[in-house]
Order: sequence, then structure tokens, then C-alpha cells
Amino acid sequence: MNLISLPMELEEKEMRQVYAETILELAQKDPRVVALEADLMSSISTNKIQPLIPNQIINCGIMEAHMMGVAAGFSLTGKIPFVHTFAQFATRRAFDQLFVSCAYARLNVKIIGSDAGVTAEHNGGTHMAFEDLGLVRLIPDATVYEASDSTMLKALLMQSHQDYGIHYIRTIRKKAIQLYHPSEQFPKGKGKLLREGTDVAIVASGIMVAEALTAAHILSSQGIEAMVIDMYSIKPIDRDLLRYAAEKTGLVITAENHNVIGGLGSAAAETLAETYPVPIYRIGVREQFGQVGKVDYLKEYYQLTAKDIVAAVTERMNERKK
Repeated sequence: MNLISLPMELEEKEMRQVYAETILELAQKDPRVVALEADLMSSISTNKIQPLIPNQIINCGIMEAHMMGVAAGFSLTGKIPFVHTFAQFATRRAFDQLFVSCAYARLNVKIIGSDAGVTAEHNGGTHMAFEDLGLVRLIPDATVYEASDSTMLKALLMQSHQDYGIHYIRTIRKKAIQLYHPSEQFPKGKGKLLREGTDVAIVASGIMVAEALTAAHILSSQGIEAMVIDMYSIKPIDRDLLRYAAEKTGLVITAENHNVIGGLGSAAAETLAETYPVPIYRIGVREQFGQVGKVDYLKEYYQLTAKDIVAAVTERMNERKK
């Protein structure tokens, strides 16, 4: 079974356009919806919808911690705040306010962290979040997603609107590789089995899903059949699907545009250690900070490409044969 055919193509719309359009749709249907920004409205395209819902968008300025407090206040009054900023500002910079003012208070706040990992590109190391998933995973009862394409992003925003609590959605701003049909659904706590395989399971999220599918195609030409899973729900994670993958293949490779500590790789390793221990190798950023560069260069530098997945699988398969 291979649900996505190659070659894969870029989507017509940027992720930020879809974000703004979805916020507009939600706000027009539900007066409780409020969009909060930290001086990045043009970066995420909400400046284009502000004239249409002027009383439901607030630019809080470059004060991300303050913005989390504003979100908490709105939630206390029954509003549903959608808080957007770059991922490192939403997590590193405003973590205490997110943790205490929003999560500890058991409030209803949706946080969107954009420019995930290497997609921050020319914004450089200070703006390149490799640790945001790990930080938000630490928050009790928080829901943590990473969107792989615009269909998924819209669906996750829509269902987060309906699901009370702290939700963190990690995304890129520009065009993603198209993976899903507009009718696709993405239930909380589940992953998507995109390709069956018997030799190895590649569990990926975000921009690494397309890399995993490409890697699986290359591996197939070498006689290695790789299962591919889009684990978009990082917390809660799909324990049943992970166990299925481990039981069927006996080898799991995770791939993420994030530090190998704290994110998808950690979540998968923790889950399998408790349910069905098998060899696992995590592809991601290791003991490095971000830097300035184009996405293709950065993916090569941090070893986040299909060829890096192929190399990791080949090495582990050879070790298993010994």
C-alpha cells in the first residue's frame, strides 16, 4: 500500500495563506474566536484579513510573553484565542507565561508556532526553533501537532477550535509538498500510515514526511520495503500504530526537523520502550544551533534529507544482518 504517488509537488497556496483563510472562516462563524499576533501579521498573512474582522484581531507588538497573558485573559472571558508567532518565540521566549498563565490555569488557548526548524532560513539561528516540540510536550495535558501540508493545517486548526485546552500547532509559512486530499481527516492522537513495509518503519513529521516517502522509494529499488508513517500528533502519540510498526518491521527510524531530544524521536522511543522495544534510530538535529541559509542547504547540513534516511536505514539493516 502506497497512498501517495511520486513525484510529489508543491502546493498552490502557502501555509500562511491557509492559516489566515482558516482564521477568517472560524472568526466569521464564531464571535468567540480572537487572533493574536506579535507584530508578525504580514509574515503570516493575517494583515490581509484584519479589515474583514477588525474586532477579532489584535497585534500585541513584539511582546510574546505579554501576548500569552492577553490570551489567558481572553480565555477566562469565554473567548477562543489563536496565538501566532514564530515557534521559538511561542515556546522559548514565552514558556513561563504559556505554562502558568494558560496551561496551569486550565484555559483554552491555541498556539501556532511558525517557521519550524530549518524553514526559518534567513532569520537565522536566533529564530530557528529545534526545541519547541520538546518544551510544549512537557506541559501536562497539552496537545502537540506538526502540520505536514495545508490540508492538514486547516484540519488541525478546525478541530483545535472544537477541542478545549492547550493546543500547539507547529508549521512552516511557505509552500509545503502536497500530501493529502482536502477531504482527509486527522484525528487527535493518531498517525497516518502512508506506505506499508516489512523491513523498516520510517516515522516522520512535518517537512520530513516527504523526505521519508522519497527515501522509501529509493530503498524499494534496493530491495528494502519501508513503512512510512506521518506522526502528525506528537502528543498524544499513536501508541497502537507505533507498536504495529515495531511488531511488523522490528526496526524504527524517526525523522524530524527538530532536535532529536524532546520531539518526535523522543516520543516514539519513550513509547516503544514501554510497549514493544525494538532498535530505533532518530534522525534530527544533534547538539547544534541554527544558522542562516536556504532550506535545501540547511537540510543537507543537518542531515535531514532522503539520502540521510536511506543511509541510516542501510546502516541499521546491515547491523541487524550481523
